[in-house]
Amino acid sequence: MSVRTVPESRPVPLVDILDRVLARGVVLAGDIVLSIADIDLVRVSLRALLSSVHAEGADDELCR
Repeated sequence: MSVRTVPESRPVPLVDILDRVLARGVVLAGDIVLSIADIDLVRVSLRALLSSVHAEGADDELCR
């Protein structure tokens, strides 16, 4: 039987997490419902796409 060791965890800065998330993009979705006595009064559906924007070609110099 082999024994596996778990690598020691280290704190990851928030900037690194945001960099990884924005490089791929993320979709946030949710619903908010305000109801009284099981009667829905207000319903809000939220959808958001978070992603970074990369300029390609000649416009690339303007973004720097």
